[in-house]
This record gives sequence, structure tokens and C-alpha cells, in this order.
Amino acid sequence: MIGVTLDRVSKKFGAAKGVENVDVHIKPGEFFTFLGPSGCGKTTTLRMIAGFYYPSDGRILFGEQNVTNMPPNKRNTGMVFQNYALFPHMTVFENIAFGLQVRKQGKAEIHDKVTRAQKLVHLDGYGQRRIDQLSGGQQQRVALARALVIEPNILLLDEPLSNLDAKLREETRQEIKRLQLELGITTIYVTHDQSEAMSMSDRIMVMKDGVVQQIGAPHEIYNRPVNRFVASFIGESNLWEGTVERLEGGMVDVRLTPDVLLTGLAENASPECKLAVGQKVTLSVRPEAIREAGPTEYGEPNTMAAKVLLSEFTGISVNYIAQAGPLSVKAMFVGQGHRMRNRDEDVWFTVARDSIYFLE
Repeated sequence: MIGVTLDRVSKKFGAAKGVENVDVHIKPGEFFTFLGPSGCGKTTTLRMIAGFYYPSDGRILFGEQNVTNMPPNKRNTGMVFQNYALFPHMTVFENIAFGLQVRKQGKAEIHDKVTRAQKLVHLDGYGQRRIDQLSGGQQQRVALARALVIEPNILLLDEPLSNLDAKLREETRQEIKRLQLELGITTIYVTHDQSEAMSMSDRIMVMKDGVVQQIGAPHEIYNRPVNRFVASFIGESNLWEGTVERLEGGMVDVRLTPDVLLTGLAENASPECKLAVGQKVTLSVRPEAIREAGPTEYGEPNTMAAKVLLSEFTGISVNYIAQAGPLSVKAMFVGQGHRMRNRDEDVWFTVARDSIYFLE
């Protein structure tokens, strides 16, 4: 296993900026995800690792080897593309064997390796099928087997699940993670789907406009986002603006509206947020951190009166959009036992102190 280092890597396309100053070390055997909206630079970064683009500035290292200007065929990477890029005139076996044939390996060796690769992705018995005889999920597994059969040092996946339906996407996601754990291969995954990134990754790099916003484990990025973009892009979040009224004993009082004062822990602040009395701050509160207040809590600290605008039953949870004065409130109640509130019904919500996160 080898790691990948991007040493202050940038890429420009003429005057246009593609990626700027990406500086990260991906550990050997790690499942590392580039996450962000369309156009954020994640695929550009992946293509530089593959060798399809060369950086305008910076270096790319595989282990200790500088591969910055090395052609793709010399890097020993396996890549799965968004559209799979399978050859329709070839059988499953021939598609998987293609990379080995290019490397001029013997027929017996190719047969053994392709057979093992088919078993690995649960396609044994499909070798003579044509690509147009396969489902989308099966085609995706052929593409994965073709990337793995060459025994790459690094596996690169560029939004490989985007063409699958929701159920199949979930099943294939689990299959990819199983294979990665079983093989222990360094894997770099590109997606704009936050649920994919959160469920599969050891670490995530969140990007926006070609710039890295935050790197960390899924729970770190979810619970301690560094800015408003990360807080809003990773999962759902209430982002409320207010003014610090009191800062004492590790506690912070923030006035959101004349009727709503929330108290949180000063330690729950992003590095860029320097708390001080009179400072404008943004509070990030996840919908699942909000609960319905009991009658004895009405008017107590960290509670707010609200009116339900929209209620949604998903089976797993009940979701609300409500209005508390000028504040829009998103709340989620998971599990059974919650009485679903109707539109225009009055409710009281309460927010735990340790669930409030302060942003600049």
C-alpha cells in the first residue's frame, strides 16, 4: 500500500482557475473522498492524480515517488469513470481483461486474474455476457473489476454511482466499501453526494470553487464545520445569526430575536470564530438536535415558540419546517412515539447547549 501526497497543487485552464493550492496527504489504505458541488474542482484534482491533467503548480507524490509529470500508463492506478467507459462490442470477460492484455500478460495469467476479479465483484458466470445484457449495477461492477484486475496501487472512482437508482446505489456503495476493506487498497472517491461520502469515507476533503474548505473524518466535519458553507453542505443545518450578549464561565449567550436567547458552550466554536460580547455570530444547530419542549419548559432558557409550516413523515423520522418569529426552524424527530404536528399548529422547541456550534 502507498499513500498519495498533493503538495500545494494548483491547476489553471488558461485564465480560469480549476484548483488552487490543494495540500493534503492521503494515507496508505485510506478511503479518502473529494466532496463538493459541481464545478468545485474535485474531478480536476482526481484527474491530476490519474495523470490525465498535469498541475500548473505543485507536486504529486505516490509514496516517495514524484509522479507530477508521469504519464497515466506509468502510474499503476485503476480508475472507474462516471459513465463506466465499457466497450459495448466486448464481453464481460474481454472488458475486464483489457488492461491485462495491454500489459501483454500471458493468456493463462489473464484467465486466472479475470476469473478472480469476477468472483470478487460477484460476476462469476457472466464472462460471456455482452455489456448490453447487463443491468446498470452489473455494468458498474464490471468497471470496478476492470480497474482492480490490474492490481493498482491506487483506486480512483469518479462519481461511479450517479447513474444508478437509489436502492441499487446503496447496495453498490456497500459493495465498494467491502472490496476496499478486503483489499486494503488506497482509494480516492469523488462525489457530490454527502451521504455517500459520510458512510464510506475514512476522511473527507470538502471543496468549493477550487479551494479546500475542510479536511477531516466524517464526524468531525459534521459536528465541527469550519464555516457556513461546510455546515450547510454537509447534512441539514439551521444557520441562525445573532449577537453575543454575555460570555462568562465557558458559556455564551446569543440574542437571535427579541424573544429568543440561546446559550451554548464557548468551546463549540470554529477556529475562525473569536467570541466576544457584541460580536455578530452564526449558530449552527442540526435538526436532529432540536426536541419538542414539555409544558414545564415553556419559556425556559433555550426554548422558542414556533408555528409549524410544513410536516413530513419519512418512515424513519418526522421532519418539520416551522417559524419562530423571523427564524426559520428545521427540526427532525427520529423513532416512534412522536405525535406528528399539523400545519399551523403551535409548538415549543428546545435546543441543548452542547448542540450549538458557533461560526464566524
